[in-house]
Amino acid sequence: MAAQNNAPLPDGLQISGYRIVKKIASGGFSIVYLAYDESGNAVAIKEYLPSSLTLRQPGELSPQISAPNLPVFRMGLKCFFEEGRALARISHPNVVSVINFFRANDTVYMVMAYESGRSLQDHILRRRDSGEKPLLSERFIRTMFSQVLNGLREVHANKLLHLDLKPANIYLRIDGTPILLDFGAARQTLRTDLAKVYPMYTPGFAPPELYVKNGSLGPWTDIYSIGAAMFSSMIGAPPPPVEQRSKIDKVDGYLAKLEGLYSPELIKVVRWCLMLDPLARPPSVFTLQKALQEAVAVAPEPSALMRFSKKLRNVWARLEHNNPKSGITIQEDTR
Repeated sequence: MAAQNNAPLPDGLQISGYRIVKKIASGGFSIVYLAYDESGNAVAIKEYLPSSLTLRQPGELSPQISAPNLPVFRMGLKCFFEEGRALARISHPNVVSVINFFRANDTVYMVMAYESGRSLQDHILRRRDSGEKPLLSERFIRTMFSQVLNGLREVHANKLLHLDLKPANIYLRIDGTPILLDFGAARQTLRTDLAKVYPMYTPGFAPPELYVKNGSLGPWTDIYSIGAAMFSSMIGAPPPPVEQRSKIDKVDGYLAKLEGLYSPELIKVVRWCLMLDPLARPPSVFTLQKALQEAVAVAPEPSALMRFSKKLRNVWARLEHNNPKSGITIQEDTR
């Protein structure tokens, strides 16, 4: 994905009743700001600003758009605007709440409720860097992604697709409940002119149909990305991009390394979602959610197993001390 090379709006700028506080995120498609409305409520404002089509220098408000790029820019802008209107009709605890959208500076802005927390991606990286094993617990993965799927079902019921599901676009509130962010419908529209626009999929999280111009997209597309996000939550990195998998598929090898850390049932669900053939994936979000919610006997985490093993050895040691003729031998676990 292209990096954002445009200057953000200046801190303190007043725009359509909102005061920009600071930039909080950016990518090749947009810039997101923390702002306050006229009542002093914090909001997040996403500015449509595809870096492959526009250029904005420091001190400027409106982006510069070359004549050849203007038709594609306007097409994506219209889709972004329509996406905002569609999301504004959705009221669900696991979907970002869109409260307003407006035109200014020759582009469009989407105003969303601001909530404290951090992205799933940040959560994964922090635990990975601290060497946690398992990276995220099976209970957390099952519970959190089941809630994500609740939101995704509502999105699909409103005839929308997310098209850019990944840990960076799953936001965790302070209480751990997730919110779906940063829908990619406008990005998909931009892909209709690949000669002028950088591909907008995220390698590793994008299924094969997103790599193909006019590919057949549907709920199965988001299901692949959910599987990739779960894979990343267990491995600490996304699956190999599909162009690599089509040559040498190493996904099964990665999943095999998870045996003992996660239940066979959960690993099977992830493998199911990551099938390259859309028809081989779960047929619906409901089916996937049902599979995730199935009760399994999840093995204790390694740290708990080691504590239990040590306690058990101490018990047997006392028995051997009290009854040396018992014939019981205690061997240190060197695995």
